[in-house]
Amino acid sequence: MTGTVPTEAAPSGVAAIAEIFARALAARRGALIPYLCAGDPNLATTEALLVALGEAGADLIELGIPYGDPLADGPTIAAAAGRALDGGTTLEATLGCAARARRRGAPPILAFTYVNPVAQYGIERFADALAAADMCGAIVPDIPFEETGALRVAFGARGLALPLLIAPSTPDARAAAIASRSTGFTYLVSRLGVTGARREPDFPWLAERAATLCARSAVPLAVGFGISTAEHVRRACAIAHGAIVGSALIDAYADVDATQVVARVRAFVGGLAAGTSRSAP
Repeated sequence: MTGTVPTEAAPSGVAAIAEIFARALAARRGALIPYLCAGDPNLATTEALLVALGEAGADLIELGIPYGDPLADGPTIAAAAGRALDGGTTLEATLGCAARARRRGAPPILAFTYVNPVAQYGIERFADALAAADMCGAIVPDIPFEETGALRVAFGARGLALPLLIAPSTPDARAAAIASRSTGFTYLVSRLGVTGARREPDFPWLAERAATLCARSAVPLAVGFGISTAEHVRRACAIAHGAIVGSALIDAYADVDATQVVARVRAFVGGLAAGTSRSAP
């Protein structure tokens, strides 16, 4: 079934992300992009967290759609997805949660998902659903660059962003090609392997790769995987346009009572936001 292209006058997802990075640049700081897994510990808390993240200093949020075979996710995010799936969180429930949070004033939200759920749902239908939920696009880390065409067409018709990933093992010429097709921003993976907060990013290598990519592409660059402290955020924002924090955020609330999750996350993200300033010592 062919999807319909939204006609409302709200800024497109690509435009909303461009505005985020432009505001951050004007303020001499990087953009802070935290990751949450929808439904962990429950959807009501996720909705509250999406709003609280913006109040604590997040510029853009990645919202993971829980999936049972998350190839890019380390143990922390995989465990969060397992808890969410056990609680009955679905793709459609995730989109509904995002839509409600946006109506409550949450920052722009990107879905984070995998190619199998998108293919099963239908690419056109998925793009329509993202737009209807006022989400600005999606990251699909396991789709090969050469197979992104259908997603790029569907997303482009609706103004949705499709950030693509560049790994440490990606050759320079291929990395430049990926960056040229990425929309919203390019996701620079800090190290090989899965997500996780327990391994230090290779900042000397990141600085060199980021400089090369920024010289070849006007698309903003955000660094993720292993970014877990305000110092990591500071160093990432010194060489790129933004920093992505996932596992460390989930670790920050995983051991607290559900009634304390929002307060714990607000405090943790507030500390990370202090590291985004490019004038920070």
